[in-house]
Amino acid sequence: MKWLAWVLPLSIGAQAYAQSNEAGANSPARNDATTQTRQVNQQIASYLNLADKRDFEDAGRGFISSLPQPVLTTASGRTVVDLTRYAFLRPGTEAPPTVNPSLWRQEQILTMNGLFKVVDGIYQVRNIDLANITFIRGATGWIVVDTGSSAETAKAALELVNEKVERRPVSAVIITHSHVDHFSGIRGVVDEKDVASGKVPLIAPEGFMEEAISENIFAGNAMSRRASYMYGDLLEKDPKGTVGSGLGLVNATGTLTLLQPNRLIKKTGEKLTVDGVDVVFQMAPGTEAPAEMLFYFPQFKALDLAEDANHSLHNILTLRGAKARSAQKWAAALDQTIAMFGNDAQVSFGSHHWPQWGNERVVEHLSKQRDLYKYINDQTLRMANEGLTMHEIAEQFVLPDSLAK
Repeated sequence: MKWLAWVLPLSIGAQAYAQSNEAGANSPARNDATTQTRQVNQQIASYLNLADKRDFEDAGRGFISSLPQPVLTTASGRTVVDLTRYAFLRPGTEAPPTVNPSLWRQEQILTMNGLFKVVDGIYQVRNIDLANITFIRGATGWIVVDTGSSAETAKAALELVNEKVERRPVSAVIITHSHVDHFSGIRGVVDEKDVASGKVPLIAPEGFMEEAISENIFAGNAMSRRASYMYGDLLEKDPKGTVGSGLGLVNATGTLTLLQPNRLIKKTGEKLTVDGVDVVFQMAPGTEAPAEMLFYFPQFKALDLAEDANHSLHNILTLRGAKARSAQKWAAALDQTIAMFGNDAQVSFGSHHWPQWGNERVVEHLSKQRDLYKYINDQTLRMANEGLTMHEIAEQFVLPDSLAK
């Protein structure tokens, strides 16, 4: 295959986001919460232990610095990220009647943005984009794991870790999976010539290019348009519009890019030494993405969970139209993760949300996520076999307290 370097067009979703800045002045009056909405939200608030602040403490652990400026723009001046638009999510405030209290809590946590230390040698820039950007200290430079949604946010993340921790070149890039919020900032951290020559390893799971291109180029316009609907990009950022996606706070809408990997990982258990750092890979195709992998850094006793274990229930079927995920494969992959790395890992982190520290917490998190997807798969199948329609299953399905809470 010839060398490919793609610069993706500005997505319709990005255009919608840019236009949403102008929508507020002309938008119609919006109603308060209905009585039914208030009742449902009150039931959720009573059911969950919203006084538990462990997630807030974990999300803030290791904080080093926020971005110097809360607004990022393209070279032409178009807004890529404006973190000031989420200032209404003040920590300590109760959820308004129009917002699910669990989502309100989640988005309050995700307002903690900037550079964080995970352990010595591992840093993350979180919540300046939909996905995290991780930096591993290699022998000669930074090993970057995932690059965010746009070149502008990736560049800002690299500048932040260089300024606040140590100025180093990028010595390698690892892309966890084939969704656009994890690879399209690539040109913000690495030069195409260095990847094409092999000077900088660009490592991705087998099938990455096929899946990235099919979803984001062949079906790019339809996918981004539907993603705009899914994430509510045209809604105002406030308690009567959108407060975020739960998976992240903001969707960056800058320059989308893609480079072809020069090293593909093809099998579970495969090992590489990347800039002096040993990495053990686990393949997880058909889970959260058609091409996805998790990996372990033995020197750091650190486990990268990609997007297969978050602090939320992830989509099985997305409203934007990505391929349906297999809850059965997802649960099996996490079970394999526990078997492969559960005895040794002392910290785990992922492409979204915040880390877990301590072996017990790492395994607890993995186990709950595994059980969540297994329960969804098994109970849906059971009810389908009993003759229930998909609508009846959706109405009757209930998680046990051990998972729902």
